[in-house]
Amino acid sequence: MNSDPSEKSYTIQEATIKLIQYCAYRDRSQKEVQEKLKEMRMIPEACEQITIQLMRENFLNEERFARSFVRGRFRIKKWGRIKIKQELKKREISEPLIKIAFSEIELSEYYSTLNELAEKKIPLIKESNPYKKKQKLVSFLHQKGYEFPIILEVIAQLKL
Repeated sequence: MNSDPSEKSYTIQEATIKLIQYCAYRDRSQKEVQEKLKEMRMIPEACEQITIQLMRENFLNEERFARSFVRGRFRIKKWGRIKIKQELKKREISEPLIKIAFSEIELSEYYSTLNELAEKKIPLIKESNPYKKKQKLVSFLHQKGYEFPIILEVIAQLKL
């Protein structure tokens, strides 16, 4: 018998328990669960059975995952909607669920976060040319995932 731990095989019950723990630790997307099952080398029928059970018992909930992902990336990492949406799409979250999840961000909070990011960044930009300084700020905010029209609106209100 091979003692390599990566060669371990799991029964459906063992895999289910392992995935319940995996999902209970933090919200997961269905794609993350599928990848974990693949790592565990479970057959497709077992993967489907386990996924259905996790959904039925509410350990796996795409809407809850999307909502918490949006909240976390916006409030903690201060990402804009563009970057958050790209990341959700990478995790195969559907467009309607992405729209629902964005209801977690209030527009006023979105603007004030963008404003706060801009104000903190301005003193850090080492550029004497005001036009180039503005360009660097726009570029920074766009990389954070904010939309150009909103960036320009916020920057227009700042004294640069």
